[in-house]
Amino acid sequence: MGRYLLRRFLFAVVTLLSATAIVFGLSRMAGDPLMLYAKPGGYGMTEERRADLIKKLGLDKPLVVQYGVWLGRVLKGDLGQTIVAENKVADLIVQRISPTLQLGLAGFIFAIALGVPFGIVSAVRRGSMWDYVGRTVALVGQAAPIFWIALMAILLFAVQLRWLPVGTAGPDDIPYWSWGKLKYLLMPAILLGWGPAAAILRLTRSSMLEVLDSEYIKLARAKGVNSQKVIWKHAFRNAILQPLTVAALTLAGFITGAVVIERIFAWPGIGQLTMDAVWSNEFPTLTATVLLLTAIYVVMNLVADIAYVMLNPIIRFK
Repeated sequence: MGRYLLRRFLFAVVTLLSATAIVFGLSRMAGDPLMLYAKPGGYGMTEERRADLIKKLGLDKPLVVQYGVWLGRVLKGDLGQTIVAENKVADLIVQRISPTLQLGLAGFIFAIALGVPFGIVSAVRRGSMWDYVGRTVALVGQAAPIFWIALMAILLFAVQLRWLPVGTAGPDDIPYWSWGKLKYLLMPAILLGWGPAAAILRLTRSSMLEVLDSEYIKLARAKGVNSQKVIWKHAFRNAILQPLTVAALTLAGFITGAVVIERIFAWPGIGQLTMDAVWSNEFPTLTATVLLLTAIYVVMNLVADIAYVMLNPIIRFK
């Protein structure tokens, strides 16, 4: 097990370093870095400013040295400054990461709460009405575009019925657990978790069906073991292995893939910050957010590998 975990850890480190190299390379392929800090024609770029940027970015050194300088600043938490306002990018990310985590965790809880129970019921009662309902939910959740579902939900629950508000994360001066705050989170969290819930439902159902059709389950039934004990103690404990190991990747997908939902609901998170950086050509902010989201995905992938080792005894001996 130790050798397996060491290999996965080294792989994660190599992946992160590769990601930093790719991000840095793309930033240099975009053109002269100095032109990002100047208006067309070089207006507003004084010689003193130019010399300061060359020294700070290490542009007077070879490309490999420039990468080392940039990577060293990133490891120290210096992600640069915005071009127009010259605010620290790290401060912007710190301000936006909390709403994204709230939205991602809420969507994750919804996906697990919907996907796992429906998947189990759909497998245990194969061919019943509950099975068809679960498969329909999974089909619609994975086939329908999320932006269309979000717009239809806004039209129904916010415009027509006026049950839920839409836009922003709500007032900042009230507790997160109060209804005045949670009602802003409810609709985007459900819509964010809808697609992954369908995927988890299908994965749980297929895993349960595979286990329920195995020989040791048939033997347990033949011995007269209680049906509930067979389902929950023997079948569920083995079938849940796959859904749980992908849960970490699902959570990473919520955090890194919430761009569309955050844009539609004007949610002040990392996804909204990334889109704003694209439209305003804030390349330092865009580079930092892409690097952050990549790091989150790699780390959560490592967590999934560790969870798989802990849950699957076979891997411990490799």
